Amino acid sequence: MKICVTSQGDNLDSQVDPRFGRCQYFIIYDSETESFEAIRNSNIIAGGGAGVQSGQLVANKQVDVVLSGNIGPNAFQTLQAAGIKIITGLSSGSVQKIIEKYKTDDLEFVQSSTVDSKFGTGSIGRGGFGRKMKGGNNTPFSDSDSVQQEGLSREEEFDRLEQEAKDLEQQAKEIRRKLAELKEKLSL
Repeated sequence: MKICVTSQGDNLDSQVDPRFGRCQYFIIYDSETESFEAIRNSNIIAGGGAGVQSGQLVANKQVDVVLSGNIGPNAFQTLQAAGIKIITGLSSGSVQKIIEKYKTDDLEFVQSSTVDSKFGTGSIGRGGFGRKMKGGNNTPFSDSDSVQQEGLSREEEFDRLEQEAKDLEQQAKEIRRKLAELKEKLSL
């Protein structure tokens, strides 16, 4: 069985990424061989369609199940159409611990998306990167709502936000690199 876990890094010790379409990496774990492949998610900086494109990437790897924190409607439909089962609510812990939890616990597969289609895109005016919005009105959860909503302690929330800041810095570097490439191609 092939298990895909959304990850903030490229190994089994990395923390799970609570986003699907815009996660940093996909860790594809083969339970038969106990080996894994880390795939950097190039869709993280996509202007739109990150969920669908990420879903197609995972489907092309013949994955059986996806483990993530949240999944949007477009990604959900793409994965469901490919026959991939989805488990959400796994938004903290290492990839290895998430895989072990899947192997030993009786986790329930979701039957629909768990967040709006723009979850994880974020901008300063929309409540910040990777933050779920209240009632679809683009008002971010307060700190206490966020902790209650995701079941995280203040320390875990701090660590997660610190990691998101690092992720944003990495995304900005990648965008600058791509802009430089395009600029060079355009001047030829």
